Amino acid sequence: MSIRILIVGAGAIGGVTAAHLARAGHHVTVLDANAAHASAMRDPGLRFDELGHESLVKIDAVSNVSELTGTFDFALVFLKALYIDTALAPLVERNLVDTYVSFGNGLVQDTVERLVGSDRFLIGVVEWGATNLGVGHVAQTTVAPFVIGEKDGSTSPRTETLAALMADAAEVRVVDNILGQVWAKLLLNSTFSGLGAVSGLTYAEIASDPNGRNVAFRLWAAGFDVSHALGIELDEVAGVSPTALVVRDDADRPAADAALEDLMSKLGPTKASMLQDLERGALTEVDVINGGVTTSARHVCAQAPLNNLIVQIVHACERGERRPDRSTLAELAGTYNSTS
Repeated sequence: MSIRILIVGAGAIGGVTAAHLARAGHHVTVLDANAAHASAMRDPGLRFDELGHESLVKIDAVSNVSELTGTFDFALVFLKALYIDTALAPLVERNLVDTYVSFGNGLVQDTVERLVGSDRFLIGVVEWGATNLGVGHVAQTTVAPFVIGEKDGSTSPRTETLAALMADAAEVRVVDNILGQVWAKLLLNSTFSGLGAVSGLTYAEIASDPNGRNVAFRLWAAGFDVSHALGIELDEVAGVSPTALVVRDDADRPAADAALEDLMSKLGPTKASMLQDLERGALTEVDVINGGVTTSARHVCAQAPLNNLIVQIVHACERGERRPDRSTLAELAGTYNSTS
């Protein structure tokens, strides 16, 4: 019997993943609360821009749990933090899924584990980028791996099974330090998704802006220090060591600049998911991304005021009191000598 896969949340990353897996012939069903989006995926199909190549991929998609038939071996959860409880609770109540894989941004893993139970829980990290272009339309913007693993670092048949099927969407790495991957991705997102949201720029545009680059290094060091205090052993992000991007003094800058160029060669075209949210008038995940750093900092009796300032600015953008603008990078740079 073929493995049945449920994609929960078909925005940019979830939509691209669904398109890859469905096109490869896997048994894929999408659950997405946007009824118009689900309808478009069924007919005429999801419009999929794949690094310059466009196709239509028909995908079985529904907008309500009551429309699902049968049970699923894996649920790949690409939901934003705001919607996790509402979407997963009915799946758990109906016992529809064997294993849930949390692919969300920020520090959402504990929320998913609490809802579904540790025995039905895996963690995943997405290193590549994508953009939601509207109802029934997504685009993949960069190529990089999925990373998956058991929370406790053990090896299991289900991680190998999951890796084999997801290899039709992207390279897959199975690791024994998935929390190190989660935090490495959090450093990336708190730095570049946070700055992208407040500036309106892509990752590469931030790195090319002198103020953006300086603030990025400051944010990266803040997240790095919090993870170290928590005892997290950071893994690579897109093949780059997180340590290489830490700037303590001028002597560290040349190596950090080189590491940043390496990172941007792979992820530079990425448009921050939080910026995409703001452009659609939607709420962001800043509270579990930059806010995740500040909350974790408090747990180790530290502070992360620059991250906290980004949280405040993004919320102001959500309320319509501010707009993403490059000038915000200069504003943040004016504070970084006294914050981190």
